[in-house]
Amino acid sequence: MNFSRATKSYLLGDLLSQVSRSFYFTLAVLPASVRTQVGLAYLFARAADTITDTDLIEQSERIYHLKNFQKLFTLDTIDWQIVQSIQVALVSHQALPAERILLERLDDCFRAYLECEFPDRARICHLMTTLTKGMEMDLQVFQVGTAKHPQSLETTEDLDRYIYYVAGCVGEYWTNLMCAHLSSLRHWDVKQMSNVGINFGKGLQLTNIVKDVAKDLRRGRCYIPISLLKTAGLTTDDILQPESWSSFQPILNQLIQQAMDYLDQGWKYTMAIPQSEIRLRLACMWPILFGGETLKLVKNSPSLLNPDQQVKITRGCVYRIIGLTAITGGSSFVGTTYWKKLYNQ
Repeated sequence: MNFSRATKSYLLGDLLSQVSRSFYFTLAVLPASVRTQVGLAYLFARAADTITDTDLIEQSERIYHLKNFQKLFTLDTIDWQIVQSIQVALVSHQALPAERILLERLDDCFRAYLECEFPDRARICHLMTTLTKGMEMDLQVFQVGTAKHPQSLETTEDLDRYIYYVAGCVGEYWTNLMCAHLSSLRHWDVKQMSNVGINFGKGLQLTNIVKDVAKDLRRGRCYIPISLLKTAGLTTDDILQPESWSSFQPILNQLIQQAMDYLDQGWKYTMAIPQSEIRLRLACMWPILFGGETLKLVKNSPSLLNPDQQVKITRGCVYRIIGLTAITGGSSFVGTTYWKKLYNQ
């Protein structure tokens, strides 16, 4: 198959930068030998996420299309009729232009996928069939939740399983891919480092959960388990009330610390990357430092549960982290000093 270089460049350049500005920075700095595989995996994950979040169609229909999307990665060849059916059902319902374009170009994403070597396709296949389990979990667990009466996960075990499905498995994929393509990582114990990578991914997802508590509540979803809320004498409905926010703070602090501990595992993972792999080091450093700065904002936010308040680090903060770490060549000393300051505050 002679797939257009211009099309692939568009998918992994303009389109990816539109669906995620911060991840585009990470992709751009990666070693060239893994850039396509990581970029495609991200685009597929965003497409699955878009299917899950298209609230204008029935939940049962979203589950149907998500299962079909998952099926595409288990077939010997791509069923283009399934791809087209997803596009026909969902494209017109996208409010965000980038997500609409992503679904419109889903067939191109799969053509680029078919150009990957078989072991890389197998890794993407495993990743996507795992990720979509988390998205199915989203749709099934929260199908009766509303903005007035959100639905919660039941237990901390449910939360741990969820964050593995939607992010921990990404750390696993990342490790296996890098070890397969980069000779500098031949000394790594792949299984051991995959487990550390899983915690790295969990930390990034738990960061998203705590920063987006109010936004998720508005959508009828609460990822804070009922069993954890009960330790503070709270129910899911209680945390909609401003007078309950002070009681919720200890739970929030507990989750922030757990996220920081996971990200600290990610930092150890990053420091195990040889100094010569500057690009790979930076690609791991940035999301950890972005996450640490985000958790600092969450911890200090007086109105985290106010759905009209958005917790987001500034572009200036993003560029400062990128500039500081890039100009010092992914220095262990500079990066670790920055990270430890965030971790210990």
